Amino acid sequence: MDIVGSLVACVCLSPVLLLVAFVIKVVSPGPVLLRQKRVGHHGKTFTIWKFRTMKADADSAVHQNHVRSLMTTNQPMTKLDLSRDPRIIPFGNFIRRCCLDELPQLINVLRGEMSLVGPRPCVPYEAEQYGPWERKRFDAVPGMTGLWQVSGKNKTTFNEMIRLDIAYARRRSFWLDIKILLWTMPAIYAEIAESLSQRRKHKTQQAPAPVQTLPQPLDAGQLGTQHD
Repeated sequence: MDIVGSLVACVCLSPVLLLVAFVIKVVSPGPVLLRQKRVGHHGKTFTIWKFRTMKADADSAVHQNHVRSLMTTNQPMTKLDLSRDPRIIPFGNFIRRCCLDELPQLINVLRGEMSLVGPRPCVPYEAEQYGPWERKRFDAVPGMTGLWQVSGKNKTTFNEMIRLDIAYARRRSFWLDIKILLWTMPAIYAEIAESLSQRRKHKTQQAPAPVQTLPQPLDAGQLGTQHD
């Protein structure tokens, strides 16, 4: 299913892949694709492929601090405020909201490093903080989509994400993968709609209140006298 699905997706989505690559090349100097080290099946490290949505010299320390905060405070897995992140390239927010930056990972699926469905592969500095129970999420091959992604994603906490990934690793089956694949597009649409709604709400809150103009006081000449 991984081989056939990724091959069909590469062919059908080739116009989208070319368009995204063209936009990135035009709006930002540097490579179109970003290669990152990730931790996958049984804790094995591999190189993941993504479309670059940040400037080529972007500092990763901000993301590291954000990940550590999510792990320690157990707050909802909200993303960084991308709308005001100076590291994001033009159209980068749109590419991320639509999950278009993840499409090059079809190469990882063809190489056998990832599956279409499975836990998201984490970055090494996140895996270093894992305890024994959290490392059980490595029992499954990492995927482009998964049970966590279709179960609320950014509304869940870090511990809830880990539990969902472990639950998938224990219950994984062909039919569960089919269900998750069918739920993925509605989940993406819902995330985009919520993101746009929050953005409009944020703009409304920042908009200055309308200034009410008070009537100007009349001078004595305009008032006239009582017998007029």
